[in-house]
Amino acid sequence: MMEETTKPTDFIREAVAEDLRTGRFNYVRTRLPPEPNGYLHIGHVKAWMIDYLVAKENNGELILRFDDTNPTKEETEFVDAIIEDTRWLGIEWKEITYASDYFDLLYEWAQKLVWMRKAYVDDQSPEEVSANRGTFTEPGKNSPWRDRSVEENLDLLERMKNGEFSDGSRVLRAKIDMAHPNLNMRDPVMYRILHEPPHHRTGDKWKIYPLYDWAHGQNDSMEGITHSLCSLEYRDHRPLYDWFHEQLGVFKSRQIEFARLNLNYTVMSKRKLRRLVEEGYVSGWDDPRMPTLRAMRRRGYTAEAIIDFVQRMGVSTVATSNAGVIADIAFLESRVREDLNKHSLRRMAVTKPLKLVIDNYPDDLVEEMDAVNNPEDPSAGARKVPFSKELYIEQDDFRETPPPKYYRLYPGNEVRLRYAYFVKCTHVVKNDVGEVVEVHATYDPSTRGGDAQDGRKVKSTIHWLSASHAKEAEFRMYDRLFTKEDPEEGEEGSLACLNPDSLHILHGYVEPSLAQAKPGNRFQFERLGYFATDQDASENKPVFNLTVSLKDTWAKIERSNKSK
Repeated sequence: MMEETTKPTDFIREAVAEDLRTGRFNYVRTRLPPEPNGYLHIGHVKAWMIDYLVAKENNGELILRFDDTNPTKEETEFVDAIIEDTRWLGIEWKEITYASDYFDLLYEWAQKLVWMRKAYVDDQSPEEVSANRGTFTEPGKNSPWRDRSVEENLDLLERMKNGEFSDGSRVLRAKIDMAHPNLNMRDPVMYRILHEPPHHRTGDKWKIYPLYDWAHGQNDSMEGITHSLCSLEYRDHRPLYDWFHEQLGVFKSRQIEFARLNLNYTVMSKRKLRRLVEEGYVSGWDDPRMPTLRAMRRRGYTAEAIIDFVQRMGVSTVATSNAGVIADIAFLESRVREDLNKHSLRRMAVTKPLKLVIDNYPDDLVEEMDAVNNPEDPSAGARKVPFSKELYIEQDDFRETPPPKYYRLYPGNEVRLRYAYFVKCTHVVKNDVGEVVEVHATYDPSTRGGDAQDGRKVKSTIHWLSASHAKEAEFRMYDRLFTKEDPEEGEEGSLACLNPDSLHILHGYVEPSLAQAKPGNRFQFERLGYFATDQDASENKPVFNLTVSLKDTWAKIERSNKSK
């Protein structure tokens, strides 16, 4: 469950409060209207939280309603995933409904519009309908079938429903105004014929299916939704939704639009995400490089961090581009880092191992060092970490010839081994091609715990693992999926800027206790970053995903040195 926060205010909440104050509505009911044709991504979270919190703050109700009006794209798999991901966010709803629950009533309302001469069956092909729609500067053309009799339209509509006509041969259209300045009002299509595939809930019962612009507003009315909160691209559709309500004389929901949320270095389009999956650019919808909630959860993001990020972005009607509000992914990462810093247990891991041999340490001695579990949380306590003569350290923590301002291990230099002793490098062992494969050092037994009795200081502390106790592990080091801040920029499209270095797999070692880490467990690997145990992990070989890196001061210095 999410923690209670101070009640915020914005133009949506102010509008809802005004509606209650003036008596336009005497209750609040909102809805989440996902299409079950893909997985939820972080862009959905903004809309989800607005709908949820507006209802909750006004002692109202939230409906989770699936817009299952297109059987060619919908799967039960997506329904189950959306429910699971929404629950993971801590969102609670009154009930789950489906657009298909209202197919019968929606059809009756369509018949009513036909009776009222406000809808007609059109025999034009889809191409003809599109061509005759007109443009922003030119009016559309009336269909030659626009003035059919009520009786003929009702007969054709019923036969469409019963499957007597082929796909695309006829549609039902609202009869409004083909010269209307708003193209959405130019006799929009209400029903199209679809014989295959069977609907995931109604099977083969229906051979016609409502378009979103017909079903959406009417479903809101049928459920008594007071406030239909949606993104800005539906602002020009609002007059159509209002027109349907007015013609039918039914409950009229109030639609309020806001700018949707996007991230730089990211694509949010379900179609484009599906292509990444189906063409093998990523391993699946839950690939940790994807912006889907289950991908972020697998990578180690917390629901609390995602919600904090979304709420800090605020609610606006101003979009920074046609895509909506574009947030900096670095800000999201900072929210994740801050949350994990408070709650993640600290552990030691070595991703690029280099052997360190302490020559003056007893061969058969094994000590247990006290290591802090989380300095941000004293209640997390401490643990014992085995220490022995042969250790693994990170390759980056040793330089045979150190560059300027490098304070880690190099010949003649002394450093602190985290929670253990001071050690000084004495010499190295190289392989046949001249690569350092083993570092040798001596230790000072009087510095156990990390402090020298004589008061001398060292400028660097490095982490380590006992070679005889460490467990082999795989580390999946993730980076951004795209190299361009706006992957859609230019004619070549997002696939042209896929990052070839978005995943590196390293093989190293972890503390022995991490062999039992469960999928979803999160840790800070000291000096490396935050990691989460992957679902591919086994007791014989744990697998960890890089969630977000730590702030790396040395990396900035090293980049600066190389640029000089």
